[in-house]
This record gives sequence, structure tokens and C-alpha cells, in this order.
Amino acid sequence: MVRLPLTANELEQGKILGSILRRARGERTILEIALEAGLSPETLRKIETGRVPTPAFSTIAAVAGVLNLSLDEIWLALNQQDTATRAVQLAQN
Repeated sequence: MVRLPLTANELEQGKILGSILRRARGERTILEIALEAGLSPETLRKIETGRVPTPAFSTIAAVAGVLNLSLDEIWLALNQQDTATRAVQLAQN
């Protein structure tokens, strides 16, 4: 199966998702959160840095559960940023 390249918007949303998770993690270590979520620390590190911009839903749900984040909050944050980004792009054109 050939995977299509990610769009600029998908890459940006991956960075935003990583930022949301990093802020929610606070002072807790990547190792602690990853182990509780059933992930490798390297996978969580890649998600947080945007190197895995489209992680599986189950992965996001597991991390969100450990961080006490609602999936609705994540969805809203991603879509608010997406709307703001589109507004800036339209203003520049």
C-alpha cells in the first residue's frame, strides 16, 4: 500500500498535537507517560515533536487518558488552530 504524502496542514496539526500533549504532560517524564499509555518513550517523543504527525487514534486516546485530557478538548484545540491558520493564510493572499 502506497501512502500519500502528508499535506502541510496535516504536518502543522501534528506539531500542534505534540504541543498540546507536551503542555498537558507538564513536569511528568516522557518515560512515565509512555509506560502508562503502553507506548515506547521514543514513540511519544516523536509525537510530541511532530515527527509522527498522524498517530493512530488509539495511541492518542491512550495518551489522552493518562494525561486526563478529553479527546473533545484535543479536537477543539486542533480545529481552532486550523481555523486560525486558514484565516492568516487568507489574509496573506
